[in-house]
Amino acid sequence: MPPKANPLKLNPLQCKTLVLFQELARHPETANTHDNGDKLLTTLPRPHGNHFHVGDKVAMTKDASGLSNPAVWAALERKGLIRAIFPHAVTLTVEGQNYDVGPDKAILHGSDH
Repeated sequence: MPPKANPLKLNPLQCKTLVLFQELARHPETANTHDNGDKLLTTLPRPHGNHFHVGDKVAMTKDASGLSNPAVWAALERKGLIRAIFPHAVTLTVEGQNYDVGPDKAILHGSDH
């Protein structure tokens, strides 16, 4: 049986935020890799208009409110998915990189510019 999506029962905002962190961690221009495999996210996206760029993808600004929400960061940290110094730095753990959020992955879209 395949692993269950969202086994830690993250709420929708936590899932969306984790998806954004996961995508940022995939790109060397926004993340540095630690020896243990964790990823220090060095750049968080800046919205322009109703969207923003996350690596080579685009997300809607409405799906990113968790990036500036200390409660979301605290919940993800409690569950071992990130280590955070809100709002300055976030390290995505290996567990956070591999966490399956299920259908909330759909907030990322291909970029047209």
